[in-house]
Amino acid sequence: MTDPIRRAASRAKRKSLRQLVRLKRQGLLPFSMFDDVADRTQREQRAAQKLERIYHQGQSLAWEGRAVLDELMQKHGGVHLSPAHTAAIQEVFAIILWGELAAWKASARLAMELVPMDAKMAATSQAHDEARHFYVMREYLAAVGEVPGGVKKHTDKLLLRVLEADHLAKLLLGMQLVIEPLALTLFHLVRERRVDPVLGDLLVYYERDEARHVALGVLYLPEVLRRMSRREQLSLARWQLKSYLMQFDILREIEPHLAALGVDVREAMRLARKKQVQATALLAEAMGRDLPVTEVFLRVVDFKAEFSFPRERYRSTAAKVVGAARSALSGLDGDHALFEGLGRAARDRA
Repeated sequence: MTDPIRRAASRAKRKSLRQLVRLKRQGLLPFSMFDDVADRTQREQRAAQKLERIYHQGQSLAWEGRAVLDELMQKHGGVHLSPAHTAAIQEVFAIILWGELAAWKASARLAMELVPMDAKMAATSQAHDEARHFYVMREYLAAVGEVPGGVKKHTDKLLLRVLEADHLAKLLLGMQLVIEPLALTLFHLVRERRVDPVLGDLLVYYERDEARHVALGVLYLPEVLRRMSRREQLSLARWQLKSYLMQFDILREIEPHLAALGVDVREAMRLARKKQVQATALLAEAMGRDLPVTEVFLRVVDFKAEFSFPRERYRSTAAKVVGAARSALSGLDGDHALFEGLGRAARDRA
């Protein structure tokens, strides 16, 4: 009796392994990727067309990184930074440099794992852009002085949190709706200060590319969310909120360096918040409905912002909590109307 049982168990095990191998191979070459194209709604079809256009726009708008940097160096006679600005740029742009590598790895993973051709094309285009951003920023920082060999603790935690995400929805949210808007904020504020003409002109190219990248998360995430269970959506919401809040620790790490560049940390918070709210409103538009959880997130984030970086000196912790609560109710510096206006606009267009 023992031998037949063992042989049956062995056959079952081999069958199970063959099924796993077959499933893995189907994932590597998803021959069914076009099966549901005919069943797409008009909204889904429009999103798919926009995603495919991202790829073609990326091709036509691609710039030769080394040639552009060399041209800017010649135009401005090299890098012009004071010693104080040099140290600040190296600290702030360590986040950008290694964040670009994280974005490169994340977009390459998306290009590998996303099934629809249009989304896969958009992710492939982004991976190409991020590779260029990484090597060009490394060459610029080498011209400034020493290339940063890493990032500070809280930046490292957020980047690894996104790269190690166990669901594509988390990867999309973390990269396209948290990290990309924060990067765009730093690009914009540093470029405006013109601390170095070479960097200021170079960041125009970065901003143009990164603004295009946000569209991947906005356009494809609704399809991912619709396939998630309620439990998975709640897990995603918790993950997203924690990721948002981690940005305050990053800003605290670089606050003195932002100040050296003439950037007020509250201005950075306001602009990052605005960009993230705009991206979320576009996501709501793509889904065809409001995302009520966003209003809750916004109030929690505004409480954390005021508590972490108060606009005035409070006499006690209790007074600080009251001030943060007031900010949560009225918005960071009284601008909750921003989200409400964007929400109405998304509803009107949907």
